[in-house]
Amino acid sequence: MGSGTCVPSLKRGSPASVIRTQDQVLLIDSGSGTLERLLRAGMTIHEVDIILYTHTHPDHVADLVPFLFASKYDWEPRRRDLTIIGGKGFFAFFQKLLEIYGKWIQSDLFYTRLKESEDETHQFPGFRIITKPMAHLPESIAFRVETEDGRAVVISGDTDYNPNLINLAADADVLVIESAFPDEKKVKGHLSPSLAGQIASESRCKRLILTHLYPICETVDVKSQCASTYKGPLEIAQDLMRFQV
Repeated sequence: MGSGTCVPSLKRGSPASVIRTQDQVLLIDSGSGTLERLLRAGMTIHEVDIILYTHTHPDHVADLVPFLFASKYDWEPRRRDLTIIGGKGFFAFFQKLLEIYGKWIQSDLFYTRLKESEDETHQFPGFRIITKPMAHLPESIAFRVETEDGRAVVISGDTDYNPNLINLAADADVLVIESAFPDEKKVKGHLSPSLAGQIASESRCKRLILTHLYPICETVDVKSQCASTYKGPLEIAQDLMRFQV
């Protein structure tokens, strides 16, 4: 949905991704503009069954309140229950939202089920979601969505290099990983293209997609930097790209 960051860009929206399983729609992060891009992708908020939050920085959660507000006040309001999974501290974060917005984001027509997760597995019909802590904020987590037949997509969220991500992404069909800044502008808590490639190589993932790209990344050859450490199939994310797993 969005391959950019907190910095406004005409090319890239704030972070968000969607995974469709056979029966469920999972939204991973919901930066500003996600609701509009869902429509551009042919989906509505009412189709989303599960929202996964990698952490609570504004560029990853900005459209949560609009999502809940629109779910209640659409002409045909939402009626299917919603599951939201976040890292440690997400309960407290959500409670603060309720203190501010109250009834405007609470509905009697559907139930919002909150779950906090660190190093855990959540089972759903036909697939499971595995989480592990990342090196960004104390509550930061990454997600592995794995079907019963073993197909797996891993989304890192914001993170620095860490063994947890390598383990989580082991042999994944698709690894969607942040690559915020070029190698020469590496920032603590974020990956550069060559580090992202190193993680992909060490995890033996089958396909790598770089996302969460700051505007400075448009001035360098990010793909070549990544290819210096990863020789497998590589894509630079664009908003509204689609992949079949």
